[in-house]
Amino acid sequence: MAGQQTSHTEQSNAQLVVAITARALFHLEDGHQLFEAQGIEAYSKFQRDRENELLNPGIAFPLVEKLLALNVGAPNEKPRVEVILLSRNSSDTGLRIFNSIEHFGLKITRAVFTSGAEVYPYIKPFGAHLFLSANPDSVRSALEHG
Repeated sequence: MAGQQTSHTEQSNAQLVVAITARALFHLEDGHQLFEAQGIEAYSKFQRDRENELLNPGIAFPLVEKLLALNVGAPNEKPRVEVILLSRNSSDTGLRIFNSIEHFGLKITRAVFTSGAEVYPYIKPFGAHLFLSANPDSVRSALEHG
C-alpha cells in the first residue's frame, strides 16, 4: 500500500534511541559491591569522594562509542543515534559519571538519576528502541514491562 511506505528520505532521518545504564557504560563494580555490603550511605560517600576520579569504560562502552560515531556527518544533520543514560544513582553521586562522559567525549545529553529506583519506567518515555544493562534483573524488569 502506497500510503504505508516510508520514503528513503524519511528512513535516512530515522533516529535510533539507545538507553544504557551507568554500570553498562562504566565499570562501577567496586562501588556496587560496596553498596551491596554496606548500603546506600557508604556508596554515596564513596562516589562523592571520588567525583573527580574518572571511571573506566564498562562492558558496553565500545558499542556506545561505535553507535555515536554513526553521527559524524554534516553539522546540521539530525543525529542518527541518541544514547540516553539511565542510572539508579542520585544526581550528586552521578557527577562522577558525567565527568567521565565528558572526559571521553561521549555525546550523551539526556539522563535520568532515579536515586535507587528501577530505571525501566523511563525507557518508553524516552522513546528508546534498545536497552543496555549490565544487570540481568534490570533487563528482566524491562522485558516484563514491555
